[in-house]
Amino acid sequence: MSKSVEPLILAVAFVLVAGGVAAAGGPKKHDLGRPATAAEVKAWDIDVRPDGQGLPEGQGKVSDGEKIYAEQCAACHGDFGEGVDRWPVLVGGSGTLKSDRPVKTIGSYWPYASTVFDYVKRAMPFGNAQSLSNDQVYALTAYLLYMNEVIKDDNFVLSKNNFASIKMPNEKNFIADGRPDTPLVSAKAPCMKDCKAEVKITSRARVLDVTPKTKKKKTQ
Repeated sequence: MSKSVEPLILAVAFVLVAGGVAAAGGPKKHDLGRPATAAEVKAWDIDVRPDGQGLPEGQGKVSDGEKIYAEQCAACHGDFGEGVDRWPVLVGGSGTLKSDRPVKTIGSYWPYASTVFDYVKRAMPFGNAQSLSNDQVYALTAYLLYMNEVIKDDNFVLSKNNFASIKMPNEKNFIADGRPDTPLVSAKAPCMKDCKAEVKITSRARVLDVTPKTKKKKTQ
């Protein structure tokens, strides 16, 4: 059979099959998959919102969280949240966000206490995620907030009932993103007339050493 005839035969066969499916009332179900059970949905739906919605039942004391931190977290994040090697720093950084090298920690940067709870419950401890009970997550969250001086009392018991009362130092600097409801309007209209032909560089990025240092010229 000529190779030029083969594509034509395949095309005709496809049209006949498609027409047969349409005549039979559309494509048939293949019985693939099944609806998720209530238990499966509950296990997946573990996110926590800033207002406390989604928080599970439970409670945890700051002092209990200290013990959990020492056992589960200090190996990576340091005994005092200072970070080991290249693992994230959790404590400190107050007043550094406007500096050339901001230190973004729970206390200096994170917007809500729910961010801490959600991250710990979902992803920690590293390599054994979601192994902590709800009470342990409450206690560990309370201790992390205590280390960052958001909570002052080491006897404080964090729970679903008082969670929304916790306010983070940097919360006011996070704003709601209205997109796509908010039109994209530039704060400054683009230059359309008498524009500068050359852009003058006034500063360079230095974070993470992404910009090579300029060699100084030798003076004679």
